Amino acid sequence: MFSGKGKFFLFILFFIGSSKLLFAQNSPVEEELLRDNIKVLKNYFIENNNWHVVKKEVGTDVGALLHFVEDEPIGEIIRNLNDTQNVTGNYVMRLPENVEDSLSVPGYVPYSDQKLEIQIIESQYRASINPKDITVPPAILREAENEVEMIPEGQGMKLFADSVYTFPEELHIPEVIPDSILNSPEMFNELVKRDSLRKVFIEEKRVSYNDSLKAEYIINYQVEKYNDNLNYRIKRYKDEVKLNNYNVLKAYNDQVVAQVNDSIKAVLDVLIQYADYIDTTHISFVNLYGEKEDIILQNDAERYSRIWLKNEQNDSLAVMIKNTDKRTVQMLIDDGVTFSRFKEKQTKDFDFESLKPNYNKFKGVGKSYELETPWNIGGDGSIGLTQTYLDNWKKGGKSSLASLMVLKGFANYSRKDGKVKWENSAELRNGWIKPGGEDSELQKNDDKFEITTRYGLSAFKKWYYSAELNFNTQLFRGYDYPKSENPEVLSAFLAPSTTYLKIGLDYKPNKNLSLFLSPLTMKNVYVRDTALVNPVSFGIDKGRKAFWEPGLNADLSYKTQITDDISYETKYKMFINYKDPFSKFDLNWENNFKMQLNSYIDLRLMLHFIYDDDVKFPVYDADGNKTGEEAKLQVKEFFTIGFTYKINRKVMRTHRIR
Repeated sequence: MFSGKGKFFLFILFFIGSSKLLFAQNSPVEEELLRDNIKVLKNYFIENNNWHVVKKEVGTDVGALLHFVEDEPIGEIIRNLNDTQNVTGNYVMRLPENVEDSLSVPGYVPYSDQKLEIQIIESQYRASINPKDITVPPAILREAENEVEMIPEGQGMKLFADSVYTFPEELHIPEVIPDSILNSPEMFNELVKRDSLRKVFIEEKRVSYNDSLKAEYIINYQVEKYNDNLNYRIKRYKDEVKLNNYNVLKAYNDQVVAQVNDSIKAVLDVLIQYADYIDTTHISFVNLYGEKEDIILQNDAERYSRIWLKNEQNDSLAVMIKNTDKRTVQMLIDDGVTFSRFKEKQTKDFDFESLKPNYNKFKGVGKSYELETPWNIGGDGSIGLTQTYLDNWKKGGKSSLASLMVLKGFANYSRKDGKVKWENSAELRNGWIKPGGEDSELQKNDDKFEITTRYGLSAFKKWYYSAELNFNTQLFRGYDYPKSENPEVLSAFLAPSTTYLKIGLDYKPNKNLSLFLSPLTMKNVYVRDTALVNPVSFGIDKGRKAFWEPGLNADLSYKTQITDDISYETKYKMFINYKDPFSKFDLNWENNFKMQLNSYIDLRLMLHFIYDDDVKFPVYDADGNKTGEEAKLQVKEFFTIGFTYKINRKVMRTHRIR
């Protein structure tokens, strides 16, 4: 590009890299030689104690050289440290149980305090409860009759033969009766009378002995139960303290770990910045005639150098080289350079105009189209209102206002080949009624919140290996209305909540029918606030918040379109408890009829049956006295007309044709 002829060669760059890069490209023989050399240096400078370094500085430099050869390059180390910070945010961690100064952590209960509190629990328990106050179930009384080895009737003499009891002097009968007594009617009658009294005495002692054995059996039961209750209180206290101490130490440890990692990050930032600054790279530029110019690349240190580029005609061009950081150089042409041949010149049969872009031609705009995805989402919602107003109505009655809202939604995934299905659904139902009258109160007549997710993999034909998680509860408090007379809360949010975890086979011959059989099912009933809602009403033991039950579960769901405007849907669920399969089971059967009157108004009828063996209802006699509790069939029926809106569509994705 100077005046002159011939081809212009700019320059040839030779990069002198680190020794690790050179050896990375060598053969396995050279790599083995490198390892042997490292082993020699380690033997004489580090590992063999029989050899000593003459100058300490030389030993330090050799160690640094070995680290440089064996370790990652500093750039790679810095990049790895930055990646660690970006991904995890932490460099070190510590488990809560490894906190050294746990006794000084606020809220932590030490062992000495625990021991003192356990002594207080024991003393309060022994002062408030006597073993004799422990109620003995009838089954234990029957067990005492069977387990205790008692003296049968007619064998009471054995107690006297074994010296358990002795006869008083007035009931003593000699083993050999003298003839004088036998020949004297008075003395013989006295002997017969004494024998009768003796038999009565023996029977009384036999009954007393048997009663003492039964009493001892019952006392042992009461003492054992008494100790079990005490041990349970102590164990519950220990568990609460253990959980409290873990949470306290975890919160404290998390705070300390965060502070330590912040300090490490600050230290690493300083060291990384310094290491990045002192790390340098040497580059040599060589032109066509072998003239060389060296430059050092380093962060935050600008350096300049100049090299003359030449071609075969010995034309020269001065280029200024400047390093911007340790990985980048900037090249500038010196001022005052004039180009005499910087123009287009037709030297061959080639049209230079063809190289110029034509900006008047526009590329065609791709047409969009939709691509169907495996997802299908939808749902429907309805709101029904019923209002009655009465004023001076001779036949009687009360004004009222009732509402019912039902929201259902689903998001289902079905792979194109039908091998994978993932069904997700949610339902929210809420209804209220406000009777007329000055003393009337707002009452709840329906409340349900349910979420279900089921994942299935194709097994054979229409069957799928499936796993399901089902959760349902209510949102608002429920009472035995009127609330003013019965203020006790019967149910509330998460009080109770029921969760089912199911694993089994799902039979799906079509989209309208599903039969899910899950022999591996866990049922959980949980009451969040036991102070507000009595957990015993839902089968939970007193003093606990939840229980788990293993069992067999069967789910049947079916829906059909009876006519164009009338549809029917049923959901039947049955759970059989493995612990007591012949007497404990749950049933939940929901039936829904819907008649579509027009696009936005429909008529709905719902029949809902529930039987749960864990939910008990009081039983009263003819006089109104409570005689016990038993499970009963629960029935709910709704008939509503309301506004409805339905969504059901495939999820589409838009692509553009290029």
